[in-house]
Amino acid sequence: MTSPTFDRYCDAIVSQTEQLTAHVRGATMDSPVLSCPGWNLGQLLRHVGGDHRWAEEIVRTRATGPIPDDGVNDLAPYTQEAEEFLLPWLTEGAARLSATLRAAGPDAQAWNPSDERSAPVVFWARRMTYETALHRADAALATGAEFALDGDLAVDAVQEWLEFSTFPEAFEPGPDLPDLLGPDRRLHFDATDAGEWVVDLTGKQPVWRSGPRDATATATARGPVTDLLLYFYRRPAAAVVTKGDTALLDLWRTRAGFWLEAPEE
Repeated sequence: MTSPTFDRYCDAIVSQTEQLTAHVRGATMDSPVLSCPGWNLGQLLRHVGGDHRWAEEIVRTRATGPIPDDGVNDLAPYTQEAEEFLLPWLTEGAARLSATLRAAGPDAQAWNPSDERSAPVVFWARRMTYETALHRADAALATGAEFALDGDLAVDAVQEWLEFSTFPEAFEPGPDLPDLLGPDRRLHFDATDAGEWVVDLTGKQPVWRSGPRDATATATARGPVTDLLLYFYRRPAAAVVTKGDTALLDLWRTRAGFWLEAPEE
């Protein structure tokens, strides 16, 4: 399957946001979002819109270091906002981010948290695509809407997660952190409609690859690619079936998700 292009990401930021607003239109904004404990629907929209504006400022200013992200996770003041304000505000921010990304081009340099230095802004186009898509899943779950994601985006989002799982924060020893690496530790992920991946945890750091199952896999997770993506993000994914050392799978998901921001009460 062909990887999404930069323009595909820029388009998807807008289209995923439009679908997100469709999921919540007419819903009560103070309804709880169970997959993001402590947030209601309005706060979920605030978080996504805050992310879009934060990323847009980083790209527009070609930031060389972190900029404040108070509008992303400091959501306590935003418990009673109206749909009439939030939906246009959200779509406007997505459109502005997409336009700023296109104006910069994929190779422009700006800070990002994965490198802690300047790097191509295609990172932000990709990250904001899946930030929006995953929170669209949260909104769909909260409102009873159907969630689906185009196959090329779902596969690329799975591989983005696998890339993050190789960062030092995802595997290095630390206080109160069980060891992730060790002998005979290999994970197999089978997206029944899209492909397969193997994560090898037997070396000094995790290594992942696309391809068929390693016969020595310690644990497996199998299901449609969109459900597998939701499983990685610890969202409900009833279609995913796990076998083998499920405790290792859970530990890997927890460690690989080190970069996720927890919703604030």
